Amino acid sequence: MHIFFYTLFLSVYHAGIRFIARWNPKARLWADGRNNIFARIEEALAGNQSPVIWMHCSSLGEFEQGRPVLERLKKEYGSHRVFLTFFSPSGYEAKKNYAGADYVFYLPPDSRKNARRFVALVKPQLVLWVKYDYWYYYLAELKHRNIPLLLVSGAFRKSQPFFKWYGRLHRYMLECFKHLFVQTEESAKLLKRVGVSGAVTVAGDTRFDRVLEIAGNFTPVDHIDQFCGNNKVIVAGSTWAEDEEELDHYANEHPDIRFIVAPHDISEARLKEAEELFKHSVRYSQWHHQPGNNNTKANVLLIDNIGMLSRLYKYGTITYVGGGFGKDGVHNVLEAAVYDKPVIFGPEFEKYVEAVELIERGGAYSIESAVEIEKLMNDMLADPKWLAESGESAGNYVRSKEGATQRVLAYIQENRLLTS
Repeated sequence: MHIFFYTLFLSVYHAGIRFIARWNPKARLWADGRNNIFARIEEALAGNQSPVIWMHCSSLGEFEQGRPVLERLKKEYGSHRVFLTFFSPSGYEAKKNYAGADYVFYLPPDSRKNARRFVALVKPQLVLWVKYDYWYYYLAELKHRNIPLLLVSGAFRKSQPFFKWYGRLHRYMLECFKHLFVQTEESAKLLKRVGVSGAVTVAGDTRFDRVLEIAGNFTPVDHIDQFCGNNKVIVAGSTWAEDEEELDHYANEHPDIRFIVAPHDISEARLKEAEELFKHSVRYSQWHHQPGNNNTKANVLLIDNIGMLSRLYKYGTITYVGGGFGKDGVHNVLEAAVYDKPVIFGPEFEKYVEAVELIERGGAYSIESAVEIEKLMNDMLADPKWLAESGESAGNYVRSKEGATQRVLAYIQENRLLTS
């Protein structure tokens, strides 16, 4: 019966996406990206005789999470081919030309037929599933074929279906994994409650390794120094309209402070909304073309591209990470904290353990209003000792969590999952 309702859900879900694709650009990308997908996969793999490592990521954030593991595997098992799949357009569109993978595709819609066909075509020797995005037929097919499947940086909460009376199908999905690498002891305890314990390792979060790698290989962003000058700088990343509405008054009233704002959505409509809020702003594309000459009064730089945010945080005196005023919660706080910068975000953060722990360590602060954020920023900017200590606490927290990637690699090597 559970399978019946799951299959019914898939049918309705896929039909719904294709219907709204008529007017929704993201849904259109999702649908168009899966047109003739098996023919394209078959063509791409034609003639391949090398063993394949398959990594699946829901979106861009999960890709960055799994990336350290994938790149280490690519380096150490150079004769293997890497097959990377995404569920979401925001992941696929950003990484469809990623040089670290030999093949990049959308994951075909989940069904018994599609799963059998996909696994038969790809023939993976090892499969890595990053954090979540569980699809029953794919996981069941891998288990049926006895192909080792590892969960990387899994995170579990007691509110999830795995731990409910109606979650038998979800618990079966967990049984399809050869080993689950989870981020926290709490996740391991939840899994033990439902009978999953022997195949679980608390390895930590590979995102810590990723942000440390980015910071360690930092390269300057063109013309940002010219914009910042000798001013105090607030870098606000992955912002939504709700975040910008908390920041705009402070930015408009403090022309002596430089603000770098990187919206999560850089569509033209969203950028125009941001320009309405920030009265003295200039887009990065304009500034980059003619730095300093096209808008000398601007104290807000709007980032209108994807890919540089993880480096931009280094320029901040204080950082702000968006998402905390929306139901999905705050975005990646580690990208900012790794540079020894204090981090501020909105009230929705409690399901992200790194945000909770950063607050506990004194490296981050949660605010609920524009009044709170203005007071907090003013107080911090007026107290260099507090500013420095808070930033140091943030950076030390990130460095203390290094090593999850190596734990996954060690398991693969010790169990000879990629060697005969």
